[in-house]
Amino acid sequence: MQAANQHVTRSKPRVISIMDVTQEARRNAEVCNSCRYCEGFCAVFPAIERRREFDDNYIDYLSNLCHNCTSCYHACQFTAPHVYDINVPQIMTRVRARTYQKFVWPAFAASAFERNGTFVAIITALMLAMLMLFGVWQADPSKLIAVHQEAGAFYEVMPHGTMVAIMGAIALFDVLAISLGFLAYWRWIGGKFSYFFNWKAMGSALHDAFTLKHLGGGEDMRGCNVEDASFSNRRRHFHHWMMYGFLLCFAATVTGTIYDYGFGWVAPYDYFSLPVLLGTVGGIMTLIGTAGLIWLKLKMHDGPAWKALFGMDYAFLVLLFWVNMTGLVLLALRETSAMGIILIVHLGFVAAFFAILPYSKFVHILFRLASLIKYHNEAKS
Repeated sequence: MQAANQHVTRSKPRVISIMDVTQEARRNAEVCNSCRYCEGFCAVFPAIERRREFDDNYIDYLSNLCHNCTSCYHACQFTAPHVYDINVPQIMTRVRARTYQKFVWPAFAASAFERNGTFVAIITALMLAMLMLFGVWQADPSKLIAVHQEAGAFYEVMPHGTMVAIMGAIALFDVLAISLGFLAYWRWIGGKFSYFFNWKAMGSALHDAFTLKHLGGGEDMRGCNVEDASFSNRRRHFHHWMMYGFLLCFAATVTGTIYDYGFGWVAPYDYFSLPVLLGTVGGIMTLIGTAGLIWLKLKMHDGPAWKALFGMDYAFLVLLFWVNMTGLVLLALRETSAMGIILIVHLGFVAAFFAILPYSKFVHILFRLASLIKYHNEAKS
């Protein structure tokens, strides 16, 4: 194969217009279906082999099945400057980004994915923090700089009802928007209700999702490629730190809610209480994961990466980093006069993070899970 390639015309990487993205992905899939060299790398290539023709629905499904490990790019003999110019990770990333816009709810919010994500996220967080700070300052400025150590200290700065109303409204909107987007994507890729009751397939899909199997670079789990063709599990590990840290923080929130509404125990809780321990460990893990993923993105090889999407990636990672950083600082200084200001800033970042959630990189989690469920159901059939 390599010897034959020496006689094939070389070319520069092709420039792909927005309208040609799906067609270019289809061309890549057709070439890969003929070659089949990468069939052991991830789920995308066995899924390609099940079809001879690829409609738009199937291309969208393949794009979200792709985990962008880039192993296929470094193994491929048909990448640029070869005339075929195959670049599966990059074209699948571009298609995947368009699915976020295609299935977003409400539809007019699709343009949110096209903006400078980091700028929008940081400005949103700062604006929310300033607005909330202004509101509390107008009510009673002295409470912002006072020392509060009693039960319900946080609610001396911001009333419990106000806090629940703001965060609750945002959370309900998130559930609605994300659920409708997921259902639209599920119908588009041909997902069936019965798939959720195929326990073996569901178990395999959840296993792949929670272990990030497809960031392992194939069955041998050597890892994926970041800077060059060498293998590393760093990206997979940092994803694990972030994902499981986030889940621990969510568990801390749920536990705190049970403490409050179930037992009448009012925050802030003891340093060795379950909500605080879960939140502290989860916060530290999330800081490590988000910082590590930002570092790896800065080092990522230009060839398979579509860096126009990195703004949205950075927005999600940076905002999640600061949600946890301000939370840990709040924990450390909650018995000092700095607590009031830090609490408002932390709540601003939290509100901003959840406000942009349906229009952030978060949606790829559910789209990718839907694709894995479809993949394993079809693989078992």
